[in-house]
Amino acid sequence: MMKTMHTQRPHYHHGHLAESLLDAVDELATQFGLEAVTLRACAKRVGVAPSSAFRHYEDKRALLTAFATRALNQLVAALEDAEQQARLCGGNALHAVGLAYVGFALDKPAFFRAMWREETIYAQDAAYVTATRRLAQCIQGGFARTLTDADPDAFSPQELLAWSSVHGLASLLIDGPLAKGKSRDALMAEAGRMIGALDPALDRPR
Repeated sequence: MMKTMHTQRPHYHHGHLAESLLDAVDELATQFGLEAVTLRACAKRVGVAPSSAFRHYEDKRALLTAFATRALNQLVAALEDAEQQARLCGGNALHAVGLAYVGFALDKPAFFRAMWREETIYAQDAAYVTATRRLAQCIQGGFARTLTDADPDAFSPQELLAWSSVHGLASLLIDGPLAKGKSRDALMAEAGRMIGALDPALDRPR
């Protein structure tokens, strides 16, 4: 009895292979870790020949550089959107931005881990440098415009406190012991309480 052969279909739209390969990085890194990512593995997951992948990214380092760049840009977009939505709804913009930072890490751990791993990327790549500057400007601008900002070209102590707090918490939640056995909702609730505890240190009313 003959068996029907199933061929792997490419899950990308024509002309979007570069982005589809980055999606494959996300899938592989989330499942197996960034160390497991290779151009050949990503090409296989997308359903194309390795030679097609090498037309877009010369090596694994170039692929991970593009992945880190995408992560930085998506994080900034998430922070800016959280701030705007909080303003529109009359909510606490600082808390919304902080929760968006933590939520990004929980929902996209591979992106979060990849952003600053300069030993695995081309850190002088123009697009990556632009993305890092964009995030820096977002933080320097009053932590996405949620804090009083006297100098938009420098980090204030309050901006650094807010950033280091939410970044450290996000790291602990995805790679540390705090998340063990807890749902995303429970982790976000904990994050909300921690961010609320920052208010006195940031000279904000609770």
